[in-house]
Order: sequence, then C-alpha cells, then structure tokens
Amino acid sequence: MPFLGQDWRSPGWNWIKTEDGWKRCDPCSHELRSEDTQYTLNPGIILNSGEEEIFNNECEYAAKKRKKEHFGNDTAAHSFYREKWIYVHKESTKERHGYCTLGEAFNRLDFSSAIQDIRRFTYVVKLLQLIAKSQLTSLSGVAQKNYFNILDKIVQKVLDDHQNPRLIKDLLQDLSSTLCILVRGVGKSVLVGNINIWICRLETVLSWQQQLQNLQMTKTGSYYVSLSGSVDQQVNTGLTLSDLPLHMLNNILYRFSDGWDIVTLGQVTPTLYMLSEDRRLWKRLCQYHFAEKQFCRHLILSEKGHIEWKLMYFTLQKYYPTKEQYGDTLHFCRHCSILFWKDSGHPCTAADPDSCFTPVSPEHFIDLFKF
Repeated sequence: MPFLGQDWRSPGWNWIKTEDGWKRCDPCSHELRSEDTQYTLNPGIILNSGEEEIFNNECEYAAKKRKKEHFGNDTAAHSFYREKWIYVHKESTKERHGYCTLGEAFNRLDFSSAIQDIRRFTYVVKLLQLIAKSQLTSLSGVAQKNYFNILDKIVQKVLDDHQNPRLIKDLLQDLSSTLCILVRGVGKSVLVGNINIWICRLETVLSWQQQLQNLQMTKTGSYYVSLSGSVDQQVNTGLTLSDLPLHMLNNILYRFSDGWDIVTLGQVTPTLYMLSEDRRLWKRLCQYHFAEKQFCRHLILSEKGHIEWKLMYFTLQKYYPTKEQYGDTLHFCRHCSILFWKDSGHPCTAADPDSCFTPVSPEHFIDLFKF
C-alpha cells in the first residue's frame, strides 16, 4: 500500500488482505497487547450469545479509548521541541513533504523564552506587531493559541516591571484594529476557529489596553503619584540621575535612537528637558534615520530661518520608516537553510559557519514564509 506522509522512508501502516479488501492492522498492538490480556475470557466462565456480544463491545470500546490516549500522549510529547531552530523549506523533496509555515516557525523558535531576554524583547514585539497587521489569519489554531499566550506573558511582564509600555500599546492598538475588522467582516475572510473565540480575544485585548492605560505614573522630584492617586515620598538612598554631570546626561541622550524616548526622558527634570531640546541632538537623530533627499521634501523652518530638526524628525517619521536597532535577532544560515537564535546555534555542516549567517529582520522573517 502507498504511504502518505512527510517522510517517504517511513515503514507506514501494516495492512492485511481479507475477503472484504485491505484492512489496516492496529499500530498499537504491541503496546496494548499486554493490557488486552486482562480482558481475555476465562475458560471457566460460560456466557450466552447476548452477554458475549456486550462483553466484546465493552472490550472494543476500552481498546479504542486506550488507543486514543496513546496517540494523545504522543502528540503532547511531540508538541515540545528541544531544538530552538527550524529548517525553512518552500517545496517538496524526496526527504521532505510539504513546506514550512509561519505558524510552525512561530511554535518552534521558543519566543516565550525570548521575551525574558532584554536584547530580544523589542525584536519579538515588532514581529508580533507585523503578524497582527497582516498575517494573523494565516496562523494555524495551535500557532494562534501560542501567539496570544506569548502576548499575555508580554503584557504581564510590562505590568510588573513598567518597562516598554509604549511598544506594547502600539502592538495592542494594531491587534485590536485587526480583530475588529475580522469580527465585523465575518464571512469575508477565512478564520481558523469559531467566531466566538475571536470575540473573546478582542475583549481580552481591550482589557489589556485598559490595564496599560492605568499604568501611567508621574514622578516629580522626590515624590511620585501612585496608581491609586495617593502621593508617597520616595526614599533617596543613593546617587540619582539628577546628580550626574551635564556631559554625562548629554551622552545618555545621544545614545537614544527613538525620538519618543528622548521626549519622555526630558520630562523627568528641567535639566533633562533643556538637554532634550538641543537642536544638534535632533539634527543627528534625523541624519541617522533619514536621507538628505528626504530632508528637502519636508523642510521645516522657524521664523528666524533655522531648521526645526525636532519637528522635522516627527514629520519624516510619518512618511518614511526609521532604522531599527535590536540587541539580538534571529539568524538565517544560507548553507543549511535553517532559522535559529544565534545563542542557541544549530547543527551547521559548513566549513566556515559564521560566513553563512545572515541577521533576519522582522520584515524578512515574514517574507521567508510568503509563498
């Protein structure tokens, strides 16, 4: 009999020929044979035809139940992947049948652990945002469940440590917009799962947005306003940001690549606000992200004829993408066609593996699985 599966070398099922045609043998016969012995009929017991039929039906039902549990245990075991890499193939070969999907890669690359690494956090959030914008409906049911589980961990992490709330707010805003379109346009697109599941997900996202909205905290001097509205005194136990020299504060501002981070830091103290309004700082930021031709198309001058570099940055940001910086990204091996985290590595057979590695941006990651 022909074998239909992902590997043509697999032995497949065992078949026997009967008068009614070919029938498949029980694949779990070896595992269940020992268990079935307890259901063998005792020769000392005499059953009539009716009782024997009931007894056989009960034994058949128990065997089917054990078989189902056996396959369920195998499936659960295979759902956990020890390897943190995945082979990206887009066509069928003799050794591999089918192709790699975005959902499969999302399940295999262990994004749950990646969000705990501060170097990978921004990368994973950006990837989730791109999937929310255009690839959400292409995920399988398991990948969708994994997606929202990871998103839940990200939201809880932000609520606990109060870091990167703006990134998550942008992600949830794009995700809620996509879910609203899918829920309202039922029947216009193919959805994996019941519509009630998608409505429940939308409600969960709206709840996350409300929790992040209540996370706002205003700090003034040695006091801070808690989420409940009460004013508490903050104990000063050592050196603070305000105690640093001006040149060190200025160097910190020049390290930022996001204009919103500079604006946010400038709201902490009057000194930082003065440094954050420096024209040279915003000029350097514009030159880093945008080309000179783009400056000429959206030139903004003040009343005195000076270029408003700060306004230029936020204006250009609306029309052109900014450069993205990530502490760590996924890598693609051109020799092995394997996608992996560089720290985890992969079984590479190249003579010089480092020369075959290419960093993968979130956009490139999505493009790898567009067929």
